[in-house]
Amino acid sequence: RWQKVLYERQPFPDNYVDQRFLEELRKNVHARRYRYRAVVFQSGAVVQQLCSVCVFVVTWWYMDAGMLSPQGLFGAALVSSLLGYLLFDAVDGGAGRRESGRTRWADLKSTLVFAAFTYGFSPVLKTLTESISTDTIYAMSALMLLGHLIFFDYGANAAIVSSTLSLNMAIFASVCLASRLPRSLHAFVMVTFAMQIFALWPMLQKKLKARTPRCYVGVTVLFALAALAGLATVSSVGAVLFASLLLAISCLCPYCLIRLQLLKDNIHGPWDEAEIKEDLSRFLM
Repeated sequence: RWQKVLYERQPFPDNYVDQRFLEELRKNVHARRYRYRAVVFQSGAVVQQLCSVCVFVVTWWYMDAGMLSPQGLFGAALVSSLLGYLLFDAVDGGAGRRESGRTRWADLKSTLVFAAFTYGFSPVLKTLTESISTDTIYAMSALMLLGHLIFFDYGANAAIVSSTLSLNMAIFASVCLASRLPRSLHAFVMVTFAMQIFALWPMLQKKLKARTPRCYVGVTVLFALAALAGLATVSSVGAVLFASLLLAISCLCPYCLIRLQLLKDNIHGPWDEAEIKEDLSRFLM
């Protein structure tokens, strides 16, 4: 009778197996089953980040066209930041702040230091890329924003995820675009707005998603509608294409994932690599 061992001589070829070999066959042992609503909910992070990039580009276009003053944008951004700051603490009742030990005075000092340095270096930011052609600036900004979307932390545990790299690429794109605005004040306001929408806004999103899922869904829908409305004032064709992209990401892609999961067929059995489950620490003493 054939035995699944290599240390005894048997009257069988080396590649021989009997019918009992497939009795240990197991399929999709570690496969995850997804629910459509759960996948749509998780896709909200991608939708929000796409809308953030859209809002940033539309805002820059309005400032470049002279249809939005830097004072108006700075005031609107300041009010929204204060409301978001209060909401950030109200969501969990200040529990996160107490655990981190960070005070409001420390947050205020950090904000003032950042604003002072950005305003002081705004003339440098304005003239930083004067020797580079405008077409090159636009191409660099597009690539940096695309990299920001690729490396952003959407909640997946993957090697490609890098929050620091994603934020740096977004700020680099904002500096490039700000250098093409008319004045240094425009550059200062644009970089400040970029920090708010690319650094602070995702933090509020994650807390809303963890604490109040229904509020997170509502904010995602309203933010997407606001981004589409702003883009429609610039290009109706672009708004239609962007709306199609959002619908594809939030509705079509989850459906395709659910359908493809039904075709998943991972097999496990005695041919897998051996796993040592016994505690061998006593041999290392």
